[in-house]
Amino acid sequence: MTAPETLPPRSRIVHDRLAEAGIEARIVILPDSARTAALAAVAIGCPVGAIANSLVLLADDRPILVMTSGAHRVDLAVLAGHLGAEAVTMAPPAVVRESTGQVIGGVAPVGHPAPLPTYIDEDLRGFDEVWTAGGTPETVMPLTFAQLVAVTRGRVVRVA
Repeated sequence: MTAPETLPPRSRIVHDRLAEAGIEARIVILPDSARTAALAAVAIGCPVGAIANSLVLLADDRPILVMTSGAHRVDLAVLAGHLGAEAVTMAPPAVVRESTGQVIGGVAPVGHPAPLPTYIDEDLRGFDEVWTAGGTPETVMPLTFAQLVAVTRGRVVRVA
């Protein structure tokens, strides 16, 4: 575990939000960027499905956060159906940064300027531990599925 004071600023914010929620953060700084689920899985030594990718999407032009298993892609039409949205699209990088304060590849489930409506891939339930970004592309952290749902107040849905 990395001491909070040695974490990058964005990761310190994530650490503090988790602590406020009663979760002991174990944010790890990787030697290289882990911008993809495959890279993160190799660096961590876990199955790619246990990587919880953070995707900022636009549901009818409103930003949402989708935490999805690295083992598959989000089917935007399926997700739109679950949300009752006309359309779900990928958010451009500027919207990701504005909505989360974090960059693509490093979006944590918490630590945003304001909480985003969050949807969590039901397939993540199958792992004892899921790994998310820790606020930067070089930081990751493990959470249980229950912790991920609780800290984000996320709704569990099928995304593929």
